[in-house]
Amino acid sequence: MQTQGQMENDLGKVIIDTDVIATYAGSVAVECFGIVGMAAVNMKDGLVKLLKKEYLGHGIQVHYNDDSSISLDFHCIVSYGVSISAVASNLRETVKYKVEEFTGLTVDSINVYVEGVRVID
Repeated sequence: MQTQGQMENDLGKVIIDTDVIATYAGSVAVECFGIVGMAAVNMKDGLVKLLKKEYLGHGIQVHYNDDSSISLDFHCIVSYGVSISAVASNLRETVKYKVEEFTGLTVDSINVYVEGVRVID
C-alpha cells in the first residue's frame, strides 16, 4: 500500500519528505544543458533572484497526487541564446527519469516556469 510520499512493505515504512525530493530534483536540473539555476520569485516586488546551490530546492514545489504520484513545479533561469522548448523538454525527461529512479515514486507531471534569462560568460 502507498500513500502520499510513503512506501510500505512487510519490513516497515519509508517516508520521503518533499524537501528531499525538491533538493534532489534541483541538483539534477542544474546539470541539464541551458539551465543556469533555480529562481526564487518575490511575489510582493515581482523580483526574481537566482538561488545559490545550497538552496536549489526553494525554486521547486513538490505536490503529492491522490494516486501516490508526484508533480513538480520548477522555477528556473535559462541561458541566453538557447531554445527554451528544448531546454524544458530535456529538463522534464532527465528529472522524471532520475527522480523516479531515486524515490521509487511515479512523476506524473513537471511544469517548467522560466523566470528569467542570463548571459553566461
